[in-house]
Amino acid sequence: MPVIEVAEQAGVGADGCPRPSEDYLLVLDNAVVLLDGATAPSPDLPSGGWYAGLLSARLADGLRAAPEADLAAVLAASITAVAEENGLRPGASPSSTVAIVRWTADRLDGLVLADSPIVVFGRSGPQLLADDRIASLRGNGKLQTGHDVRLRRNAEGGFWVAEADPIAAGRAFTASWPLPVVETVLMATDGVSTGVDDYHLFDWPQVRALVRDRGAHAVLKAVREAEEGDPDRIRWPRPKRHDDQALAVLDFR
Repeated sequence: MPVIEVAEQAGVGADGCPRPSEDYLLVLDNAVVLLDGATAPSPDLPSGGWYAGLLSARLADGLRAAPEADLAAVLAASITAVAEENGLRPGASPSSTVAIVRWTADRLDGLVLADSPIVVFGRSGPQLLADDRIASLRGNGKLQTGHDVRLRRNAEGGFWVAEADPIAAGRAFTASWPLPVVETVLMATDGVSTGVDDYHLFDWPQVRALVRDRGAHAVLKAVREAEEGDPDRIRWPRPKRHDDQALAVLDFR
C-alpha cells in the first residue's frame, strides 16, 4: 500500500460565486479514483458534480468487487449503470473526466478519460498518461462555444468523456507499469494541471519536489496565487477565475 496524500480545494462557478467542488477523489484499498464533473450542456440538467459523485461511487463498487478487472470494462459498466438508474441520454446529460490508478501485487494500472492526467515517476523519469484531445481542439479553435462542445463531445474526431454512453470507456487511454519500478504517482484535475500545461509555473518533476518539500496543498496554492495575479483572465483566458482543484500523490518507495 503506498503512502497517499491528497489535496482538494473548491473553485468558483461561472458567475464567480463560491460553490461546492465538483471534483471527486476516492481512496480505496488498492486504487485511487479521481473525477472532475463538467458543466452540464443545459441548465435544466443536473450538475457535473452530481454526475461525478454517482459515477465515482459506482466505480468504487466495481473496483472493490473485481480488484483486478480491466479498468475500461469497469468504467463502461459504471457509466451504463448510472445512465440506466437516472434516465440519462447520450448527448443530453452531465459528464465527467475519469482518472483511475490501481495497483496489484506486481503492477500498476492507469486509465485516463479527458483532461485529468496521471504522472508516473520511475527509474527512467516521469511518464505522462494524459488525454490531450480537448486541449488540441481548443488550440485549433474548435471548442469556442457551447455548441462546439456539444457537437464534438463523444464523437469521432472530437473528445471523449464519461457521460451516458459506455462506448466512451473504450476511448480512454490506459497503461501499465511493473510495480517494482514505480516510485511516485501524481493524479490531478485540470484545476491543478493547468499550472503545468498553461501557466508554466513548474513541470511535473518540480511538482513532485514541491510536494515533498511543502506538501500537496502547496501546489494548489501556487496555482491559485497565479490566478489571483490575473483576475480578469487576460494573461490566461479561462472560463472561470478559479477551477476546482484536486491532487493525489501516491508514494510507493
